[in-house]
Parts: sequence; structure tokens; C-alpha cells
Amino acid sequence: MYSISQLFIFPIKSLGGFEVSSAYITDRGLQFDRRWMLVDECNVFLSQRNCPQMCLFQTAIQNNQLVVYSKNNIQDQLLLDLHPVSFEFCKVKVWEDECEAIFVSDKADQWFSEKLAKACRLVFMPDSEKRQVDSLYAHKNELTSFSDGYPILMIGQASLDDLNSRLKQPLSWDRFRPNIVFTGGLPYDEDTMEHIRINSMRFYGVKLCSRCIITSIDQNTAVKGKEPNQTLAAYRTINNNIYFGQNMLLQTPGVVEVGNKIEIINKTEPFIFQKNG
Repeated sequence: MYSISQLFIFPIKSLGGFEVSSAYITDRGLQFDRRWMLVDECNVFLSQRNCPQMCLFQTAIQNNQLVVYSKNNIQDQLLLDLHPVSFEFCKVKVWEDECEAIFVSDKADQWFSEKLAKACRLVFMPDSEKRQVDSLYAHKNELTSFSDGYPILMIGQASLDDLNSRLKQPLSWDRFRPNIVFTGGLPYDEDTMEHIRINSMRFYGVKLCSRCIITSIDQNTAVKGKEPNQTLAAYRTINNNIYFGQNMLLQTPGVVEVGNKIEIINKTEPFIFQKNG
């Protein structure tokens, strides 16, 4: 039996997220997840790939505000409206997608530029922007926010446990940034979850999550290492891409909670990974 054990929301792309006991899932993922994003002077998205120190900033939602603070100094905070209102619209780039966004505030831009020692601006995706997932994997023109490509990432606890059994130093979930973690079953069962149901909501596993350098960045120090990618590459590689986790689409909005059961409607055949070690 599978059940949800943890839920995570990452309001600002590539910054630290937080755990919740329940979450409302909108038409583009968990509410508030990756609705904000930092962009450079050309309005191209920033992430830990090119700015690893972004991992040193944590987010939280308190008193109907989005709070951003330094992990090294919790008193050093930026408070943001959960529903920004601005008439300064812009076009921003997320990989190959061009999206409409709004600039949040001069105060936010100055705060982040000073902390990161890099000129940048904070943007928000308004409800009017309908960024679609890759048409090759979409079922019904599903949407996503400023995520890399899909609205929900799901991983089984057994998969992390299996990976950690192969590592000298076990890792926590902050390296992998899942939205839904579940218990039950065998390692990597999420690979084959093609169609599942949680409460009355239907979810579809459409593409394994290809991992990048971010998983090898220590989220407390911003130092890059070799693990876990070096270990994952030995047994989770297809065509030179490392995979860990399942990207999910959803059919209808609703609420999910820790403890909810996951019903398997349909599974795909297991993937064949290359043996590199």
C-alpha cells in the first residue's frame, strides 16, 4: 500500500522550500509552488545551476505573507505579498519557454541583488499566464508554473533509502526537491506509475525526472560535490541522462494530505537502465 508521507512547496524557483501537512493542488501544481522566480538582466531565469548560492535562502509562508530569509541569519528577512499586484509586465525565459510575468518590487530586486552579489529581479507568474507543459507529454494541454517543465514531482521514500544505502553520506530530500513523497512498495516504484488516484484526483506519470548538477550542491553550504550524481549514474542512466523521480500531471484540482492513500490505476513496463559501474 502506498501513502503520502511528505509534501513540499518551493515558492521561489531554486530557493529552499518548506514542508506542509496538506496542500491545495491547482491547475499548475501545488498552490504557490514556483510562482516566483529570479531573472537576470536579460530576463532569463536564474537557478542553482549558475548561481549555487541561491540554495542558502529559505522560504516560508507566515501571516499570509511569503517570507524569504538567509539560512545563515534567520533575522535577515524579506516579506512579500502572496498575491502580488503590479502593472509592470515583462517577458521572461524559462529554458525554451517565454512566459509573461510581473516584476514584484524594487525592494525585492535590491534585496536579492545585494545578497547574491548579482544584478537580478524577482518576478511572479500571474494567473493570466498559461504556460503549457511539453506537448510531447501532455494529455490535455496541462499547465505548469516556473518549474523546469512539469507541475508535480513525486518520489518514493524507498527510492531515497536505496540511494542512501549506496552512499557514504546519506542525503535528505532537499537535494531532490520533490513535491510529493510516498511510502510503501519497492524502490523506484514511481517509475512505472502511469495513472494513479489520490482521493478523487487523477494523476499521470509522464516523464522520469532528469537530474542535473543541483542534486550535487550541498544545500547548506552551496558547495558542489560529485554525489549523488556519480552513484546514480552507475545504475539510473538512459542515453547519458540520470533519472530520479517521476514528473506528474493532474486532471483536476483538489486537496492532498499527508496520510492519503495512493491507488494505482495503471502501470507501465519498467525502464531499462544502463549499467555504468
